[in-house]
Amino acid sequence: MTLNEILAHLWGGLPYAGGGLFVLLTLVQLAPIKVTPWSWLAKTIGKAMGIAAIEKKLDEHIATDDKRDADSHRVKILQFNNELLRSIDHTKEEFIEVLAEIDAYERFCEGHPDYPNNRAVLAIENIQENYKERLKKHDFLQEGEVRHE
Repeated sequence: MTLNEILAHLWGGLPYAGGGLFVLLTLVQLAPIKVTPWSWLAKTIGKAMGIAAIEKKLDEHIATDDKRDADSHRVKILQFNNELLRSIDHTKEEFIEVLAEIDAYERFCEGHPDYPNNRAVLAIENIQENYKERLKKHDFLQEGEVRHE
């Protein structure tokens, strides 16, 4: 669709009305009256372009924040696994907390296949296996209990 057809459509479908509209808007722009349609149109387009730039920037910030959250979940998972490897006992509640971290981390990884996940896979497996073992034996660290091994 040409500019003339678009303007004709806006002018009620009259052929070549777009040219008339163009002339009319230009005359109004030049008239001593404070109505400035071209300036208004330029500002409107500028605002629309500015909004698009702001939306792009916001999307970038959200992506960065989501990645930072995933990194934080991974750090907690790796730290907890390190404590298990050093034979530090944990309560059932501590296991439940780290399992929630694992859930959040895995949800992020599913939605972001390009995110480097290999650093936590084995740690997650070890935590889950350890949790299953503690459930079977029913030997979680009890609140206030101190074990020395």
